[in-house]
Amino acid sequence: MSTPPRIVPLHLADVTFPDGHPQAGLTGPVLGFAVQHDEGVLLFDTGVGTGHPEIERYYRPRVTPLEDALRANGMTMADVTAIANSHLHFDHCGSNTLFAGLPAYVQAAELRAAREPDHTVPEWVGFDVLRFAELEGDAESEIAPDVVAIATPGHTRGHQSLVVDTAEGPVVLAGQAVYTAAEWHGSTAPADSGVNGARDVLAYSESVHRLRRIGPVRVHFAHDLQAWSRTA
Repeated sequence: MSTPPRIVPLHLADVTFPDGHPQAGLTGPVLGFAVQHDEGVLLFDTGVGTGHPEIERYYRPRVTPLEDALRANGMTMADVTAIANSHLHFDHCGSNTLFAGLPAYVQAAELRAAREPDHTVPEWVGFDVLRFAELEGDAESEIAPDVVAIATPGHTRGHQSLVVDTAEGPVVLAGQAVYTAAEWHGSTAPADSGVNGARDVLAYSESVHRLRRIGPVRVHFAHDLQAWSRTA
């Protein structure tokens, strides 16, 4: 009998928001998530990379290496059997290339967007080193035991979230489909909500409603250390 997956949040970086951002001058977290299952670890998002002058200048990231984040939670890089990216902005794919040869689940629309100017840091995506499994909308099968990927466009055209069937019930790894726990609670304040930064506001709203309809027992966010819980 299989063991239900376990979700481990990984605090991979903190960035300082640049001028023009609703939280300009403040800092915010960047999270990835390790989903431990019977066959290994699925890593959802890989944080911020290092050594890019523009990113360093504008965001001043303080990065925790993935290896260290995993080790702090009793895992190693060798435990990772696949990765998935919510989307391919610089703060979600920064360490992709550390997983050369592994499957990487991403929306096909997002992979196309990543080849366009100003979408991301192309050298961090891992175009030539990962085995990309390009999804067209929802995955037709599990991408890991008890884990499915669903399309949640809005923040970017190819954003996706994960739904994990845990012992407690369905848990959503929202990525940036929802910005914060406060937004999930209903806040529309610019510091809490991702609406203003969404590429497609209507699609963003529809994706939020879709995640709500799942009826999750818990929701994790890529930029909020606080998770939402049904009992909270």
